[in-house]
Amino acid sequence: MNTFQVDDLYSNDTIGSLLGVGNAGGIRPKLNTDGSIRRLVILTALPTAKVAAENPYHDRVEGNVLIYTGKGLRGDQELGGLNKRLTEQFEKRFPVWCFQQTASRRDKTVGKERWKFLGLLSLIRFHRENQLDADGQFRSVWLFEFDIAGEPANIAVNDDVVSAEQAFLHSMSGRSSDATDRLLADEVSDPATEVALERLRGWLLAQHPREFEFIVKRAFDAAGYRDVAVTRYSQDGGIDVVAHFGDWGWPVHTRQVQVQAKRWLHTVGRKEVAELRGSIDPYGLGCLITTSHFSRAAVAEACDAGKTPITLINGREFAALLTSLGIGPNQPAGK
Repeated sequence: MNTFQVDDLYSNDTIGSLLGVGNAGGIRPKLNTDGSIRRLVILTALPTAKVAAENPYHDRVEGNVLIYTGKGLRGDQELGGLNKRLTEQFEKRFPVWCFQQTASRRDKTVGKERWKFLGLLSLIRFHRENQLDADGQFRSVWLFEFDIAGEPANIAVNDDVVSAEQAFLHSMSGRSSDATDRLLADEVSDPATEVALERLRGWLLAQHPREFEFIVKRAFDAAGYRDVAVTRYSQDGGIDVVAHFGDWGWPVHTRQVQVQAKRWLHTVGRKEVAELRGSIDPYGLGCLITTSHFSRAAVAEACDAGKTPITLINGREFAALLTSLGIGPNQPAGK
């Protein structure tokens, strides 16, 4: 029986022959005789330092989530063709296989087995995103967020429909399957302002998560907070930055703001807000800052009656705040 093992490496030819798909393109379908999807294969690349610096919107894996940008490098993207096929998984539950290229084809030191199998994918949501295209022009794209199933670790090709259904049900438990769950920031009527803010958000997305924490610290310093500190780097979803109001906040000058900083491209959901609330001190004030956006469930959780409120700041709002404080790419965050 033909099988694929999670984290093992495979050649492009092996992927194509065993899964019955073509050998070119980032989205490769295998169709049933009636034209419906039997399975999809998504191939994405592990970005080099150069790619990550030049394209802050590159496909990326954040935790167990793959953020995949639709086809088209310039201009507004349409939800058609293979992009549209991806959305059909909500209804038809076909298997979506994912492989990540670990080395360029130009790298002759690596053999043909350079595609790592990440696992089967389950679509969480798809939504529009405002970005800058390859020419620096403001545009609308489609982003697809997939849950990566690490289990089972060994997938038999002939049994992938059953495995995909199990992975999909597990992914949807505790998640919203609403494709419009993400809340976008309010639009700004001034195009020049919108481009400037998105350029700054792109700069933030290109930072290492640890560096993003120091940028958050710099913002609190510049805003007049005192005793601002970045906590020990742990990547565990805990508190990343702490700050005190200082004398100007005299009614609450002893209160501590406890911040979680998420340099993410994918949506921040209810789970992350609830986890932050569980991490803050009894008299702490919780704040979650992201380079991305929040789901409706996250916003509802943050202001749920009877619970400690959590302040949410999305990527565009944080970019606007940094602009007002004079913080940007030419002014490094420092340590």
